[in-house]
Amino acid sequence: MMKDKDDHISLLLKRIPESPGVYQYFDRSGQIIYVGKAKNLHRRVNSYFNKAQQSSKTRQLVAHIADIKYVVVDTEQDAFLLENNLIKQYQPRYNILLKDGKSYPSICITREPYPRIFKTRTINKKTGEYYGPYSFGNTVDLVLELIHKLYPLRTCAVPISSDSIEKKKTRVCLKYHLHNCCGICEGIGADQYAQWIDQARRLIKGDAHDIGRQLEEEMLALAAEMKYEEAATVKRKIELLDQFKSKTIITNSSAKDVDVFGYDEQDDKVYIAMLHVHNGCIVRGQTIEYRRRMEEEKEEILALGMMELRQRLQSETQEVIVPFIPDVFDDTLHLHIAISGDRKKLLDLAMQNVRQYKLDRLKQEDKLNPEQRGVRILTELQSMMGLPTLPRWIDCFDNSNVQGTNAVAGCVVYRMAKPSKSDYKRFEIKTVDGADDYASMREVVRRRYQRLLEEGGQMPDLIIADGGLGQMHAIREAVEDQLGLSIPIAGLKKNDKHRTQTLLFGFPPKEISMPVTSEVFRLLTNIQDEVHRFAISYHKAKRSKAQIHSQLDDIQGVGEVTKQKILSRFGSLKRARTATKEEWMELLGTRRGSAIYEQIQAKISL
Repeated sequence: MMKDKDDHISLLLKRIPESPGVYQYFDRSGQIIYVGKAKNLHRRVNSYFNKAQQSSKTRQLVAHIADIKYVVVDTEQDAFLLENNLIKQYQPRYNILLKDGKSYPSICITREPYPRIFKTRTINKKTGEYYGPYSFGNTVDLVLELIHKLYPLRTCAVPISSDSIEKKKTRVCLKYHLHNCCGICEGIGADQYAQWIDQARRLIKGDAHDIGRQLEEEMLALAAEMKYEEAATVKRKIELLDQFKSKTIITNSSAKDVDVFGYDEQDDKVYIAMLHVHNGCIVRGQTIEYRRRMEEEKEEILALGMMELRQRLQSETQEVIVPFIPDVFDDTLHLHIAISGDRKKLLDLAMQNVRQYKLDRLKQEDKLNPEQRGVRILTELQSMMGLPTLPRWIDCFDNSNVQGTNAVAGCVVYRMAKPSKSDYKRFEIKTVDGADDYASMREVVRRRYQRLLEEGGQMPDLIIADGGLGQMHAIREAVEDQLGLSIPIAGLKKNDKHRTQTLLFGFPPKEISMPVTSEVFRLLTNIQDEVHRFAISYHKAKRSKAQIHSQLDDIQGVGEVTKQKILSRFGSLKRARTATKEEWMELLGTRRGSAIYEQIQAKISL
């Protein structure tokens, strides 16, 4: 059976022409499992069966191919369009998957004799014409608020027609008396209603500048005819329009009509945002998410996203700003990679929107699956460092001392990118004299993992030193040379302000740079801050205990209970040393208080 399949595929591969077109892969049940396009069908399809070039995902796809069909077209652009249509129609298992995260609101103008205008997330083109979607916060509300302030359109859902008006089946409501409706249900203002709807439609499309100029001309004409009250009414409309412009995103007049795209990705997820600029105003925008199934290039995915979003937003704008040049699906488009000026600001805004959308989606996924965030961050860290396993368990060490005194060290443990405080360990340096950080690091690391070996405990997946190359070498000497263990070791290099700058890994170490906004950088910074806090707090406690011991525990007649009583009364050793003899006698009694007071005074005088 397998030989018959191989013979069938081999025969098909020889027949495929060297022409542009679209190919389709089918499984044994006759289901389409993959659709692709190619400039040269023969070369592209045969490449899937070249075992030397196959990735694991390609091998999995090829294993399920039972039949191949293809469609020859005239141009690569035709192939792109046909591929897109077939993917949408059949949703093949191995093709890139479009995932709509949420439904953005649109503005509906109903198909009625006297239309209504309102916000909706439900699209039914039989009942109305729709504009949007809008992804900018309260943009829809601002547009609708302006429309209903400029034009007294009806908002009720009562069916109104010329026949119902003529037969007086409806009558005006409170909104008419509040001057928020023209009273169309009784035929009031019927002649102007269609004109208002047309102007509102233009406003929704982004023609705020043109409507403003039209209102100014109308105001000046009314003033010339000495109709000052009517001119004042129009002036108030102009002021409302200006307020609306100040609340919306307006670009410089150099960017009249343009589509702007932002692109970002995370693992196998890709996010594409589009801003539609009309007459210098960003009037619509949307972001979509794709899920990679194979090794699709970002240029191919951006082209797919551009086609999808331009269709959704019904854009025919020829000028397009992109972060990089995609696989062009339309030769008539003028593509630009903006590097300065107003177009660069628009591109930055599109990138800002797509990053925010990605962040929102990741947060939403993290809430549904809290462990997913940790896996995602650790997977990224594993990839950056080239670790053999996911660093589910991370140990981080730090030393603390003051000129070699009261030397201690701390080890914090992170499991699945979260602190596991019950596993934290404190170490008092026992074999090192003076301030020798490297020797201290060797001691505590050896003690830590020697005990785990003796107890048969699990070893960490990664060890991090809160320091640079010197501490990394000290850890390696303890782990590899003294204990014979093989555990990845990294270091955190700090800048002049003693903050995390780069991650060091390997011997000799390589610097791994990270964006300061990345989740991996935030995790490492958190680990560094936590181990420093933990070691410092232990050092302070030990130093404080040593100070208390040197002053009180050496005095005859002072035990633990008496020491706590003294500190409770006087608050500090400094205050105790300045207390009068009467205060000591009052606290501890005449004989005992007097004896301890004399001893303290004798020590002060030495």
